[in-house]
Amino acid sequence: MLPTEHRLRRREEFATAVRRGRRAGRPLLVVHIRSGTTDPHAPGESAPPTRAGFVVSKAVGGAVVRNKVKRRLRHLMRDRVAELPPGSLVVVRALPGAGDADHAQLARDLDAALQRLLGGGAR
Repeated sequence: MLPTEHRLRRREEFATAVRRGRRAGRPLLVVHIRSGTTDPHAPGESAPPTRAGFVVSKAVGGAVVRNKVKRRLRHLMRDRVAELPPGSLVVVRALPGAGDADHAQLARDLDAALQRLLGGGAR
């Protein structure tokens, strides 16, 4: 489970990540990331934790399917949140095919999207 301090909660934070961040799309999901804007060398400031939020619409499936997809995505992000820049806002939006995908397929798409966003992979 993704710890509480690493979760996006407020609508404004979701909007900031989606509107002002970078985006990478994959067949099962789209990842938006807004890198942290704090100066790590500023005296007395500690970097805020990286936070992630998830958007799973009714197009993915019924309530049971949507909750299953959200649980899987939270579990996958728990292991990957340490690799992201401190203070980043990440929004993972599941696409309709995510409801039928297994854990390994979601993991592959999430890793590919994050690698493209962080490593500057080819378009």
